[in-house]
Amino acid sequence: MPGIAADRAIPAKKEPTGLLLVAIVFVLAMANFLAVLDLTITNVLVPHISGALAVAPSDGTWVITSYAVAEAIMVPLTGWLAERFGPVRVFVSGIVGFGFVSILCGMATSLPMLIFFRILLGICGGPLIPISQTLLLQVVPTRHEITALAAWGATTIVAPAVGPALGGWIGDNWSWPWAFYIKVPFALALGFVAWRLFAKYEKATIKAKVDYVGLVLLVLWVGTLQIMLGNGQNLDWFNSDFIVTLLIVAILGFFCFLIWELTDKRPVVDLHMYRDRSFSVSMLVIGLSFGSLFGSLVLVPLWLQMDMGYTALLAGYNIAMLGIFSVISAPITSFLMTKYDHRWIVCIGLLMAAGATLVRVFFTQDMTFLQLLYPQMLQGFAFPLVVIPLMDMSVSSLPPKDTAAGAGQFNFVRTLASAISTAAVVAMWSNAIDTKKAILAGELHNGAGAMAQLQAGGFSQEQARGLLDLSVQGQSVMLGTNQVFLVLGLVMLVTAATVWLAPKPPRHANGNGKPPVAH
Repeated sequence: MPGIAADRAIPAKKEPTGLLLVAIVFVLAMANFLAVLDLTITNVLVPHISGALAVAPSDGTWVITSYAVAEAIMVPLTGWLAERFGPVRVFVSGIVGFGFVSILCGMATSLPMLIFFRILLGICGGPLIPISQTLLLQVVPTRHEITALAAWGATTIVAPAVGPALGGWIGDNWSWPWAFYIKVPFALALGFVAWRLFAKYEKATIKAKVDYVGLVLLVLWVGTLQIMLGNGQNLDWFNSDFIVTLLIVAILGFFCFLIWELTDKRPVVDLHMYRDRSFSVSMLVIGLSFGSLFGSLVLVPLWLQMDMGYTALLAGYNIAMLGIFSVISAPITSFLMTKYDHRWIVCIGLLMAAGATLVRVFFTQDMTFLQLLYPQMLQGFAFPLVVIPLMDMSVSSLPPKDTAAGAGQFNFVRTLASAISTAAVVAMWSNAIDTKKAILAGELHNGAGAMAQLQAGGFSQEQARGLLDLSVQGQSVMLGTNQVFLVLGLVMLVTAATVWLAPKPPRHANGNGKPPVAH
């Protein structure tokens, strides 16, 4: 990887090759896939879970929030966990624990029980995302790093797209516990194979004093922020005292965390890495880009189901097209990364994604299924062009000892951006629909005439009023959706310019497309 010191490379006699190398990359990529998949697989199953456990759908959303909170807390702790217990032990324990806790989730008989197990699942799954990336950078030979990183990065992109489709299929054909059971054999098998593959690469541990204050502050501000984001829409945001209190606690907790971690000798999250311009700009760009990209990923299935009459399964098929083209784009991205400035690749990817998003500003209610697929194809192709080079840029100039922590913070920012984006897009969409409906209702021409015409056609007054309201509502949803896509597209355009704040990456001076290993 560009900028990583030579002493991080595995000695030549230990370099994995052939099928062994393929197995290593596959295990790491699949572990990441399972952890990311769990963020979205339950989204379309909330009504099924709520009905089975006899709770309100608004309460059922805690199934999503609880996992997201636990995962978001654990991701930035990965660097400390890897130092304290060893990256291989953390990885294997996490994936085996993920398998066993998935069984418990499927066996839950009440909502509090399921929420508790989802928190445990997030604790197990959170470290898998950055630690799998760290192990990839430590084990894969230097000349294969970019290709391996592209394969690993593709799962980060594909998993959120596959989640709704798989969840919708399970909900339509099986029962909600299978959303958890289906992952168990894969997780346990991956854990067994991972120990056999990586045990010899385990590092010496550092038994340093635990930064308990930093840990508590991290749990406090991340937990309250995620709970606020996950429940704000249901509680009418800042009209709720509970949401306002959570926001105040999150802000105060964040600033206390910031001050403490910058002054502590052994911080649980090392923030000094942000002094590196390549790292800090990468964090800013991944936050803006992944947030806007994920926002469209959230909005499309909501719109398809609410306004276009699609089932969860059909909406999932539409989203899955993004995943298919991301897989196609990943190896192309890895090739481009060996030839061109990463900033150009990210910029072009964002411009493509912005184009795919801004095209949707002109969507109408009579769009065909095929017409809806074209922007998904383009955005799916653009996704790896944005995310994979940023992964490389984020840790390219960090010293080897900070690789795990840097990967953890990169994935933390990405996870947090997706949570903030989800809440912001849903709130913005809901408000836009209400605003457009009020405007359309005020500008409705000859509403009495339309009512009379419907009643003349045999509808009662109430039925006619309902049909008229339904028509206005449909147009309001479409116009509100167009407006949100416009905002997301503009954010992508701004982010495409922001990437140029990063310093120029080292020149690719050698034959394998890698830059000099030290700088």
